[in-house]
Amino acid sequence: MTASVYGITPARVLRAEWHKLRTLRSTWTTLALAVVLLLGVGVLMGATYTSGGGDSDVDTVVLSLYGSQLSGICLAVLGILVTAGEYATGLIRASLTAVPRRLPVLWAKAAVFTGVAFTVSLVTALVTFEVAQVFLSDTDQAASLTDDGVLAAVAGNAAGVTLLALIALGLGAALRSVPAALGAFIGGVMVLPEVLGILPYEAVETAVKYFPTQAAGALGSATPMPGAAAPGAALPALCLWAAAALAVPAVLLRRRDV
Repeated sequence: MTASVYGITPARVLRAEWHKLRTLRSTWTTLALAVVLLLGVGVLMGATYTSGGGDSDVDTVVLSLYGSQLSGICLAVLGILVTAGEYATGLIRASLTAVPRRLPVLWAKAAVFTGVAFTVSLVTALVTFEVAQVFLSDTDQAASLTDDGVLAAVAGNAAGVTLLALIALGLGAALRSVPAALGAFIGGVMVLPEVLGILPYEAVETAVKYFPTQAAGALGSATPMPGAAAPGAALPALCLWAAAALAVPAVLLRRRDV
């Protein structure tokens, strides 16, 4: 055997992380719950909608994918389990022993998780939108994927949910504790912007538009949302938040022991 057979390559690290992700029961359970919640809420919203009601001014993509927040929480939990879960079980020691440079492990986890989360989110969002439209076809919320901005909003919804979950993955890697990362995600990412948003300062109001949950919401609407950032600005902002969430554990992996 040559030494290259046993060499550590990006492809092998990715394959190892994919193997770990797909063989965990929690992965399939959490993904299934995310799918059921998004699809179930979409069907409920479509089946109970009446033209001219209180939701008539809601964007049709937002209405159809109303379960995105619940589905996104499931994916965020999975992201935290991908990183902090390994610290809880001690498996991270084996991972970092096999890959002494450490950072490739983090990048591989992020890449594999992002691919899975986005694929599941996009396919589920497309199916949910179409199923919801079966009920909405004779209402003022009738729409098609070929309508202006609709397909982009459905894809934006999937991208927003995925990037929020990637932020959760970064928090799990930085805090190395499932409860602490869950608390940080719910408190810092979901609740804090809502609290800041009620402050009577224009600068704070402007800044909050680019916070993760608000930016993700702007990506999932086919029509401009009042007081929200434009999708062209919201997507880079959300990508920067995700990059920052991964940069912190990357630095910590370099500077401290497992």
